[in-house]
Amino acid sequence: MNEQKINELWSHLHWLTVLAQQGSYTAAAARLGVSKAAMSQRMADLERTAGVPLVRRTTRSVRLTEAGQRLVDDTRGSFEQIAQSFAQVRDLADAPQGLLRVTAPVAFARQQLVPRLADFLREYPEIRLELDMSDRLSSLATEGFDLAIRHTAAPPDTHVAWRLCATSTVLMASRSYLRKRSVPAVPEDLRAHSCLHYPRVQDTPAWTFESLGPERALERITVPVSGALSANNSEALRDAALAGLGIALLPDFSLSGSTRPGKLVQVLPQWKPVNVFAEQLFAIRPYTAHVPRAVTAFVTYLRTVFADGFGDVAVDDAKI
Repeated sequence: MNEQKINELWSHLHWLTVLAQQGSYTAAAARLGVSKAAMSQRMADLERTAGVPLVRRTTRSVRLTEAGQRLVDDTRGSFEQIAQSFAQVRDLADAPQGLLRVTAPVAFARQQLVPRLADFLREYPEIRLELDMSDRLSSLATEGFDLAIRHTAAPPDTHVAWRLCATSTVLMASRSYLRKRSVPAVPEDLRAHSCLHYPRVQDTPAWTFESLGPERALERITVPVSGALSANNSEALRDAALAGLGIALLPDFSLSGSTRPGKLVQVLPQWKPVNVFAEQLFAIRPYTAHVPRAVTAFVTYLRTVFADGFGDVAVDDAKI
């Protein structure tokens, strides 16, 4: 094989490494921003030049042959180094720039992140932000995200994590609902209420609480609950509570503007919900020796705007 022909195949080899990461022609083509047909043609050209099969297709995915895997293993590090070197060169510019790919949970992104993006993008006009709103825990390295916002107790050890703020979980209901159904005095009272809950894997939904009042010894109680609605989105549960459908356990970031008079009030304030939502919010990214300036700028901005958390929950039982 002559040197010119080999030089023509560098991009083909890169596409092969992306195919190995993504596991399908469709996903690899989407990651590279090309058509599935172009992806397939590049792989065919590469196999024809190599003289051996590199890819095996199945009905559901793509697997590399031994030869294909060897090529990927031998070249992946070089392409990663090229990408890192290019990112370092771009960071020599006067201002942070380039595409920043971020993934964040749907409810948090809609309620807290998106309203704060305009100021950041005005401050850094050379940065283009691509936001993926999904509750699925994406693989940052495989799917090409620069940063993830995660509501978690412990970030993965393989990633760099920046703590943004503490969060809390609160039990909320509308005044109109509580007037009709009475105010729970202890967690056991929730058995008689419509509890709007986040669906979990267990057959019978249950909420667990720890006592906070000074008159009680530390006590933990788990109560089976049921209600008119379950949803895997805190925004949906909040809106259902606002509509008077029941009592909802919500992360505090879902409550902005919902605790004004006539809206939601806290239920069982002397009891702390546990094992529901994590108590910390982090920005995380895979470990690399070089962090692009666009990532650093965005993390710094997030730590500033979320430094004080999401505010205290208003408690005004006297007006129920």
